[in-house]
Amino acid sequence: MSYHQTGSAGAGHAVCQYGESRLWFRGPERSLDSGYMVCTGGDETYGRFVERPYAAILEERLDRRCLNLGSLFCGVEALCRDEGLFKLLNGAELCILQAPDVLRQSNHFYQVHPRRNDRVLAPRSDLIDLYPEVDFTDVHFVCHLMRLLQGHQDARFEAVVEELRRNWVLQISNLLQRLHTPVILLALRVLENKDGGDPVERSGVAITQQMVEAIRPFSAECVDLPTYVSGQSDALEDMLFGTLQQPMAEHMIGPAAHRSIADALLGPIQDVN
Repeated sequence: MSYHQTGSAGAGHAVCQYGESRLWFRGPERSLDSGYMVCTGGDETYGRFVERPYAAILEERLDRRCLNLGSLFCGVEALCRDEGLFKLLNGAELCILQAPDVLRQSNHFYQVHPRRNDRVLAPRSDLIDLYPEVDFTDVHFVCHLMRLLQGHQDARFEAVVEELRRNWVLQISNLLQRLHTPVILLALRVLENKDGGDPVERSGVAITQQMVEAIRPFSAECVDLPTYVSGQSDALEDMLFGTLQQPMAEHMIGPAAHRSIADALLGPIQDVN
């Protein structure tokens, strides 16, 4: 039984699948028999611990069917390699694509799970050769891996980051060029304060402006929007989570952030149409 089917996705949200895609999306399932636009991406698009994600808000404000094709733990790997998802996106009238996390992708240094892109399946020989002193046996998540590598505080980490960013641009460019549907790119920067310092990207490896500019020609519009995790705003009390899920909920965005995302997307959607 899958992680999603057990109800572990949080807040009792229904999940569903469409067509040939192997990904689990935010439910309830919607009909594909009439025209629709889609919002696709990872945890933020899915709306974990939130009653009304930005896709639902857009549907209400635009009076237009909007499918939430957000999938938990989805990254570059799932977005670019799930052919069923690709067919769903190409069947839409408009696609809003949340730019995926830089870490959640297979690359020269490590391999991730094809659907749960937050999980490291194995380090590759290039990473083992680059860090011969590191034991990767107990590393199972990409964020853990990045913290481990970054802790060595030398130039090798930058080599890994450069590979991730280069591969990200290549994969997302290829995806956008394969889509016939107009795409609005949502470059959502999820920020948090660590140890009282300046705000930083939650993942630790930011999508740079240069990366966004590299793929911008392949999208109809681009919305660049910063937002904060709920644990560092007043949104946590408005979220839906179980007793043991508060630590996870604190690192997700809340209802106010989803309303801000919808506000920022309304104009570009109307411009594209």
